[in-house]
Amino acid sequence: MATLTPSPYTQEQIKVWMRGLLTLAWADGHFDDEEKDLITAITQEELAPCTDFDHFDPVTPEELATTLGHDAPAAENFLRMAVMVALADGVYSVEEDQKLQQFCEALRLEDKVLASVRSTLYSAEAEAHSDALPAGLHPPAEGKIDPLKPAREWLDQLEVHDPRLARFVCKLIPSQCPFERDVVLFKKKLVHIPAMCKLNPLYDQLVGLRFRALSYLADECGEDVTPLL
Repeated sequence: MATLTPSPYTQEQIKVWMRGLLTLAWADGHFDDEEKDLITAITQEELAPCTDFDHFDPVTPEELATTLGHDAPAAENFLRMAVMVALADGVYSVEEDQKLQQFCEALRLEDKVLASVRSTLYSAEAEAHSDALPAGLHPPAEGKIDPLKPAREWLDQLEVHDPRLARFVCKLIPSQCPFERDVVLFKKKLVHIPAMCKLNPLYDQLVGLRFRALSYLADECGEDVTPLL
């Protein structure tokens, strides 16, 4: 039987946290209706059941600063999870980078790690007529300096201390490497994307976060995580 594990976050922090993640997830328009329905359903079931997503208002940097800015660990963990959401589909876009930069500045956090993640930047306009992989998304060649090392180390420090956020992570990040797909916007194919594990140079960090969330639910909350496997 699951035990009640106290959360270090208030309900207001959770609501703003989730609005921030949704604001970022929908920033570049790459979420199709199915993906949008999934993330909305997860949010309503696990985190903010009273939120009206038919009239969803994107979170502002000022709201983030007011609600999370006084809690440095919470602010940094939010930014880590926001980066994970931006990377979940294997494409880190210009729009997502701009939004994350605004969040980072509002929370008064250093942007060194975002500069590292920015090396994976994908421009939809630059690749609109190409089936090739965006050059920045390739993992570094063997023996070369890894520009993403700071981001890997920083993302690996993301701690899961809330069962609602843990369930959200487990449902958002697939248990197995997703199959290849086409990115389509306005019925026009933008780019062909291989399986995420072959594309996303930070895929291991996503998998590691999912494992930590599962372990937290099983070991600390006493929940049956079988449905999430």
